[in-house]
Amino acid sequence: MKKPKEKTSSTRVVFINGKRLYLRPPCKSDLPYFVRWFNDPEVRIFLNQIYPMTESGEEKWLEGLVERKNDIVLVIVLKGKTPMQDRPIGNIGIHGIERENGVATTGAAIGEKDCWEKGYGTEAKMILLDYAFNTLNLRKVYSRVLAINPRSRAYSEKCGYVLEAALPKAHFRQGKYVDECILAVYADVWRELWKKDCSKYLPK
Repeated sequence: MKKPKEKTSSTRVVFINGKRLYLRPPCKSDLPYFVRWFNDPEVRIFLNQIYPMTESGEEKWLEGLVERKNDIVLVIVLKGKTPMQDRPIGNIGIHGIERENGVATTGAAIGEKDCWEKGYGTEAKMILLDYAFNTLNLRKVYSRVLAINPRSRAYSEKCGYVLEAALPKAHFRQGKYVDECILAVYADVWRELWKKDCSKYLPK
C-alpha cells in the first residue's frame, strides 16, 4: 500500500516538545496515516483494534475527542530539518484520567515500522509522563501490554514502569490466547529517572 501524501505546514503546532520529536493534537490530515497504520497486520496485532478501520470511522472518532474530557490523544511527530519535513510516526495518549484518584493509563503505537527500535517510543513516553506528573499532577500511571509485545514492555520499563499484574489468556491473537501485562509507574519513581535522564529527551 502506498503511503499517503504528507500534508505539511510551514509552522509547527507543538503541545509537548522533545529532542527528536514532539507531540501535537491530531487533525483531519492525519486520518490517512491512522488508517494505514492501524490496518497494518504487523501493527494491529499489538492493539485492541481488530476490525477494519475506515477513514470515515476515524473522522467520527476525531470529532468525538473534544467530548472525551478524560482522554488526551496526541500524534508523535518526528522533527525534520524544517517544519515542512516533519513526519507523523505514531500516536500516544493518556486515557481514563481519574483526577480524584490521581491515576490514568497510557497507550502508544509507532505506526511507521522503519521507526521501530530507535528509541522514539521511549522519548515520546517520557515527555508525555512529564506532562502527566508535572502538569496534570497524577500520582500513578498504568500501561497495558500484550505479552507478545516485548518491545513495548521493554521501553515502558525504561520509563520506570514495573509489572503489577498479569491477566492470563486475556486476548485472542493469531489463533491463541495471550496474556495481558499491567504495568505501572509512580510519580516519585519517574521523577528520579527524569532528574538523571531528562537531557536525553528535551531540546537544548
